[in-house]
Amino acid sequence: MATLLIVHHTPSPNCQAMFEAVVSGAKAPEIENVRIVRRPALSATVSDVLAADGYVLGTPANLGYMSGALKHFFDQVYYPCLDAARGRPFGYYVHGGSDVTGAVRGIESITTGLGWRRQAEAVIVTGEPSKADVEACWELGATVAAQLMC
Repeated sequence: MATLLIVHHTPSPNCQAMFEAVVSGAKAPEIENVRIVRRPALSATVSDVLAADGYVLGTPANLGYMSGALKHFFDQVYYPCLDAARGRPFGYYVHGGSDVTGAVRGIESITTGLGWRRQAEAVIVTGEPSKADVEACWELGATVAAQLMC
């Protein structure tokens, strides 16, 4: 059975709605033989990353960058997982009040360095998530999870 690790920092109702949609999509009835593991970014470990076959990352944009919690996650796992997790599929979502450019750039840069392969369009939301934004998060979870069924 494959494992999808969802690493998230969810400090607000808007981030919570996006996170829940990702989890719901990953658990869609047509997704089979994929175990979903959810970890807050401050609790996710090297072992979690190495045990997973793919990832979904979620963060608010704080002061124009990814949350400190997600940055801490990357700081902890980058070198220990650099070779072992290369080529694994991932996706991500970012929520911000206005500018999310730095958060997106940071995630793209770090995951490129890790050699992870983005499997779905990133979900980037400013302001309150619309119905379409929540549906895009559902699709994100379902798409990355479905990649692991192969």
